[in-house]
Amino acid sequence: MDPVLDTIRDTTLTYRQKVSALARLGEERSAPLRISPALQALRDAGIVCDLNEGPAPYRPRYILPDYAAYLRRGSAFLRVEPPKDLLEAIFALLGIYRHVPSITGYPVWIGDLDALLEPFVEADPAALGPDGELSPSADKAVRLFMEQIDRDNPDSFCHADLGPRSTAVGRAILRHQRGAGRAVPNLSLRYDPAVTPDAFAEAAAACALETAKPSFANHPRFEAEFAALGLAPYAIASCYNGLPIGGGSLTLVRLNLARLAGRALPAPTGAAADLGAFLAGPLAEAVAATLAYIDERCRFLLGESGFFASSFLASEGLVSRSRFTAMFGLVGLAELANALAGAAPGSADRFGRGGAADEIGQRVLAGIDRLVAAHRVPGLEAAGGRALLHAQVGIDSDSGVSPGCRVPIGEEPPLHEQLLRSAPLHAPFVAGAGDVFAFEPTAKSNPGQIVDAVKGFFASGGRYFSCYAADSDVVRVTGYLVKRSEVEKLRRGEAVANGATVLGKGAFDNLRVLDRAVRK
Repeated sequence: MDPVLDTIRDTTLTYRQKVSALARLGEERSAPLRISPALQALRDAGIVCDLNEGPAPYRPRYILPDYAAYLRRGSAFLRVEPPKDLLEAIFALLGIYRHVPSITGYPVWIGDLDALLEPFVEADPAALGPDGELSPSADKAVRLFMEQIDRDNPDSFCHADLGPRSTAVGRAILRHQRGAGRAVPNLSLRYDPAVTPDAFAEAAAACALETAKPSFANHPRFEAEFAALGLAPYAIASCYNGLPIGGGSLTLVRLNLARLAGRALPAPTGAAADLGAFLAGPLAEAVAATLAYIDERCRFLLGESGFFASSFLASEGLVSRSRFTAMFGLVGLAELANALAGAAPGSADRFGRGGAADEIGQRVLAGIDRLVAAHRVPGLEAAGGRALLHAQVGIDSDSGVSPGCRVPIGEEPPLHEQLLRSAPLHAPFVAGAGDVFAFEPTAKSNPGQIVDAVKGFFASGGRYFSCYAADSDVVRVTGYLVKRSEVEKLRRGEAVANGATVLGKGAFDNLRVLDRAVRK
């Protein structure tokens, strides 16, 4: 079996997907990282996972350039002058996106699109109509811009932000995305009830029910937390990752708590495990190993890869190593909490039901948060060297593992109960946590109800809210989007442009994404 030839002969891959896969195979021929036998054992067991970053990291996993600075100054490397009007700004952005690396090979963040483009609209009387909306020519330019993003960056981890203000550009993007049915780019609305008009939020909710985007990010919370860390301004990138603009994250290493439970706990007997012994023993050891792996990946990237010495993004001040953090991800909190509580299926103590497993889940999160907050990653400058917690969305091969701190699919309580119980769990995840809800198609007639749910969720401490209608072709898998119709093409052995569709197919099969409770 030759993996290179297998990749070359794979008819379900496009040319660019083959190039990416072949590059990964080449990268895997080198193994420069220093990994202890104990850490390797946890990696082999699937407890510690680098999420396919590869054994020789040569670029940060997530890069968020300062696109506003780029539009102000232009780029000598790209031979781009500062744009003077909307069309020049659009072409300047399209020009830089192809030069922003990431774990996927495509940019994981393409900017606060409305904030970037609205100044060019406001400066041009011909770009606005008498009703305050874009003129036909400006509207067409924005529509074609969004279409070209989809063509150039066929990957659902390509993410853009809107809001919190309502703008002509933002309203146009929502209108076109709602009608286009595209999975790319992923979108977030940075929502602030004190700033975001209800009409704009309801337009976002209506768009989300049709196309699973935008999601709603708790803007006041993210803004305050990143300011406290000295890392403002922030953006939402990739799935729902909160990260500093002008930086990003060097790495994301996750701890699979469900796998840890299967290895560290005795066979289920119906009795609760000794929580204190678990927190001080297997959990603390696994957290320390995950942090050690983060340390090593950052050491190589900062000290040996040469990325910051060779990238024009760094030399032109569009990113700075001082604004790159590292992410400590986790999945499977529900499965671990249920195991520790001895909560059998159907029990009232199951995670998400307000019983013993919920209390245990909170204690586990608090323990992980303390350990991660006390650790300093050598060479990491952002947030004083502290890694940021992230509720990781899962991967396509996960089975019996719930993303982040979510309630397992098939065990969801009524909507209002789930919102109130999930919201406090988001607290420690400065680098992002989110919940996803499928609604009956009738919800499309009253998007204001979705906005009311978002307001209540955020007031209760929730961080990120995603939704879609159960009949939508575009589905939010965990944090990224795929189209059901494209998954079916893949099942028939046909190639599809969106590289994330392969991951979505696995998630459909293993994570039971299409079995989410449908809310009325």
